[in-house]
Amino acid sequence: MVTDEAVLSFFREQLPVLGLLPTQSNALRIDDILQEYTEPEDLMPVIRKYQQVFGVDISSINMDNYYPWKVSWFFRKWFTKKPIKQTSHPLTVRMFAESAKAGRWLYE
Repeated sequence: MVTDEAVLSFFREQLPVLGLLPTQSNALRIDDILQEYTEPEDLMPVIRKYQQVFGVDISSINMDNYYPWKVSWFFRKWFTKKPIKQTSHPLTVRMFAESAKAGRWLYE
């Protein structure tokens, strides 16, 4: 049986660490938005490997639903409190964990 922790561990091992040094504060969490955590060039090969490791049919994933993603620049919080309006949906490890349990991609 696939667990949330197994999928989270997989993504933690496969994706580059955010920041300079791996610590608890910058470790990937299950509900972190992957578009904000890593670049698409790093995420796409991991998704293909996820398909092989967990046996999930990912053919129905439409990446146009998740990209483009607008990432806030570091100093933005000092200039405005207005949130960024996203036109795409967030992509999280939890979505991959739930899909691994079902054996197919559940979201669209």
